[in-house]
This record gives sequence, C-alpha cells and structure tokens, in this order.
Amino acid sequence: MDTLKYKFPLILLFLIVFAQVFQSCGEKQVAAKVQKPAPVVKPPKVEKTAPTLSAVYDSYDDLAYMFNHQNDTTYVINFWATWCSPCIAELPYFEYMNKTYKDKKVKVVLISLDSKKQIDSKLRPFIQREKLMSHVVALTDTDYNTWIDKVNPDWDGAIPVTIIYNKEEYEIIKGEFDNYEELNTIVKSYLKI
Repeated sequence: MDTLKYKFPLILLFLIVFAQVFQSCGEKQVAAKVQKPAPVVKPPKVEKTAPTLSAVYDSYDDLAYMFNHQNDTTYVINFWATWCSPCIAELPYFEYMNKTYKDKKVKVVLISLDSKKQIDSKLRPFIQREKLMSHVVALTDTDYNTWIDKVNPDWDGAIPVTIIYNKEEYEIIKGEFDNYEELNTIVKSYLKI
C-alpha cells in the first residue's frame, strides 16, 4: 500500500503531462489547418480606368528609357506643368489623341515638371479634376542643365515641348500646339495614314 502511495503522485503527474501534450498536439494541428496559405492568384491586367499619377521620378536617368524604345509604337511625350498656361491649354489635345488612338500603336506620355512639394498639393488634384487618362508621370529632377541636353540638345528647357518618335523617326516640337489637328497631322505622318 505504501508503494502505491508513492506511485500515485507519479502516475497523476504522468497523466497530467500526457494530457497537456495530447491537447497541445491537437491545437497545433488545428492551427496548421487555419494557417494553410491560400493559393496565389495574380490580379488580371486592367486598363487604366481612373485618372492617376503613374510614377514620380527623382532622376531623369530613371525615366530615360521612355526615349529609347525601339519597337513599332509611336511615342508622343509631352513635358508640361500645372503652372504653365500654354501647357494646360494643349492638354486636351493629348487626351483626345490618347482616346482616339487607344487601339493603335500610339503611346501618349505626359511628363509633369511640377516640383516635388507640389505633387500632392497641385499635381494629383489637377489630374483628378481634369480626368487625365493618358500615362502621367512626374519628373522632379532639379539638375535641369544635365538632363535637358539628354532629352535633346536643341531644347532650351522651355515648356511645353513635345517629342514624337518611333524606331524610324524622331522629332521635337517646341512650344504649344494651336489645335488638335496640328498635333494629329504630325502623328499621322508617323503612322503612315
């Protein structure tokens, strides 16, 4: 009877430890079921349906690739700013071109030269208010003397300025367009229509 007296606490301790281990094993299995990762599903590629600022580049070198495409697309790249009245006056021409040629191999890119501190206070609200659907980016690189010559040595830095190019032709148009037809005539010549 004395041996049972000493064995009983050991048996009780063994049962308690066994019950805790058994219970924790069950919890781990339940936790593992809950934490099983869901399959990764990539969202479908969606066309731009709302006016947005696509990117902000602090350095011209980061967006220089836009001027070096060698494919069958014609690029219409316009430098502008929200503080530039002639730039604002001609933006509807680029927007109309973007809409008109959306199914053609024409890419309209609007590069804003608004300062970094104006991105949220002026540029983004302007894009929303005017419902700009073209590809809009901002360039905040203030080392103008370096990168303006990289865009085109004939450009003095005045805006608006538009670069139109494809793999065969290149043109810089300084100053604003007076109407849509003026811009469209140049682009049509690149498309051979």
